[in-house]
Amino acid sequence: MWKKIMSGLLMAVALVTLTACGSTGSTASQPASDGAKAAASQGKVLVVYFSATGNTKRVAETIANHENATIFEIKPTEPYSDSDLNYRDDNSRVVREHAQPQLRPTYEGDVADWDSYDTVYIGYPLWWQQAPHVVYTFVEGHNFSGKKVIPFCTSAASSLGDSGQNLAKAAGTGDWQTGVRFNGGASDNDVLNWLQQQ
Repeated sequence: MWKKIMSGLLMAVALVTLTACGSTGSTASQPASDGAKAAASQGKVLVVYFSATGNTKRVAETIANHENATIFEIKPTEPYSDSDLNYRDDNSRVVREHAQPQLRPTYEGDVADWDSYDTVYIGYPLWWQQAPHVVYTFVEGHNFSGKKVIPFCTSAASSLGDSGQNLAKAAGTGDWQTGVRFNGGASDNDVLNWLQQQ
């Protein structure tokens, strides 16, 4: 009789132990990634960018990956060629456009479900220490009310300057932040370090 009771108790303990071990593996929660935490704190995130040579695109993609964000590229209807981008040539497209501050080049497509985004990063290369005209086309064509807006730019030498402030003035709406300028050769770590300070 004593053996039967002991045997039954041992089996019961074994079953409880196995059940506990099995449930631990299946229900343990995993810590959220930094990107998921950031996205949750900022609501739905969008990264909008224009890139002429690929530097701004690389930074934008790093931000989008970290923030679990949707990404939208501002693609001019008429793409820029290498000769268009030669700012040393007085007859190049960028020089001619720079001489026409009110010029607003068109771009392809638009952001789907714009109103659903809470935070918008806007990226661009610095041309004459300002955002290119096509970025103004985008900014002036959207209502940023209720959105946190974070400008970022790339440049080999120029500082952010008042480029973000000028975009904020052009937009007329939104909670625009100071923003940041990255070197053209900025690494992913440079971008991630900045994001972690946001």
